[in-house]
Amino acid sequence: MEILKKSKPKILVVGDLMIDHYLWGRCERISPEAPVQVVDIKNESLVLGGAGNVLNNLLAFGADVNVASVVGDDENGEWLEKRLSDRGVKKLVLIKEDGRKTSKKTRVIASHQQIVRFDKESKEDINENSQKELVGSVKRNIDDFDLILLSDYGKGILTENVTKEIIDAARDAGVKVFVDPKGTDYSKYTGATLITPNKKEASLATGIDIKDEESLRKAGFKLKNELKLDNVIITLSEEGMAIFEDEMTKIPTAAREVYDVTGAGDTVLAALGFAVSVGKGLKEAARFANLAAGVVVGKVGCATATIEEIEEYESSLHKSSSDSHIKSFDEIEKIAGLLKEKGKKVVFTNGCFDILHIGHVKYLEKAKALGDVLIVGLNSDNSVKRLKGENRPVNEQYDRAYLLAALEAVDYVVIFDEDTPYELIKRVKPDVLVKGGDYKDKEVVGSDIAKEVKLIDFVEGKSTTGIIEKVRKN
Repeated sequence: MEILKKSKPKILVVGDLMIDHYLWGRCERISPEAPVQVVDIKNESLVLGGAGNVLNNLLAFGADVNVASVVGDDENGEWLEKRLSDRGVKKLVLIKEDGRKTSKKTRVIASHQQIVRFDKESKEDINENSQKELVGSVKRNIDDFDLILLSDYGKGILTENVTKEIIDAARDAGVKVFVDPKGTDYSKYTGATLITPNKKEASLATGIDIKDEESLRKAGFKLKNELKLDNVIITLSEEGMAIFEDEMTKIPTAAREVYDVTGAGDTVLAALGFAVSVGKGLKEAARFANLAAGVVVGKVGCATATIEEIEEYESSLHKSSSDSHIKSFDEIEKIAGLLKEKGKKVVFTNGCFDILHIGHVKYLEKAKALGDVLIVGLNSDNSVKRLKGENRPVNEQYDRAYLLAALEAVDYVVIFDEDTPYELIKRVKPDVLVKGGDYKDKEVVGSDIAKEVKLIDFVEGKSTTGIIEKVRKN
């Protein structure tokens, strides 16, 4: 995922902006007035919703984000405009239409469960002047963007005329357009690069009851061919995704725990667009989007996923290569912070681990048992030479790091060049710092940073030095 971390594509989002309003509370009784739950509200939050959630996801990935939309000339519209600015979203055009109600959805959440939702909004098409101004702004600036995402919530922004004109202009300019569609008539999306309906939406749009692989295939290719699309992706909830290029390819879901599917489609659209805009192929982009969706459905409300969270999630599914577990100082600092936010107990240890042997493995297994995640600091080749002499290490630092990263007990490996891992420990701020039993009554580097220090006895008779001497004798 290195290219994703280093890229900052310029992406334009056009669609229905709205406010997601959450009332968070607890429910411990039924109302005496009616058979309904009484929710004791503890706090509330306001976040960008609809196309705004697509923007949030793109920002979390690190994209350069622009928006084009229409809101009401009202208090909610003003809140939206300020929030966009605060979040760092560039406004290509944000039209305030007189008499229009800015969409606001209020959800009551009790103990991670959504109890009720009520909406206040306008759903009629935006007026002709707004349409002309919106399309004109996009056309004038279309060459500035790597990709355009159309986030259609059916609230009247992406009218038939607006959608068709943007898609036609983008195709003429060679700019890809990805669409999260709405409704049953998809004709306005004709000529788009990609659309991403879910299974139910695809069934309604095609008139095909998707109940098995054959009906799924028919529905996907019907959309692709009749709408003259380059590609189609149908999301299949717990079954993953189906990608329609020249052939159909199914990708299994990466979701492990599902708390709330709110906004998962926004995450998929944003992740697909982000990955493709930096040069990833559609299948690779779909796998990235699948992982991103797996992260957000494990959260409550319209959530986002950073690339670090996605990488950590992928690692937890044991689907990543050992390479992806080897991190830099900056990367591990971010990862450690995210782990602590999730309440994970972080364990740190360090060493040369020159010739990996059973003593090392047992030591690391015991260290991992002290918490949830084990981070290993590995002395670089230069550091080992200073500590052990010119003939060491036997194995180069990358080889040693890769072998450590391949162990089930080890979650992350970070190579450090100093004589001690103090600077690395400052970045990680571990809950538990682990050293060998030979450090009893000695000062442990980093003990002033970690919450606690644990000493683990080595396996008697097992050491790298012993192995080297045995080889020399033979």
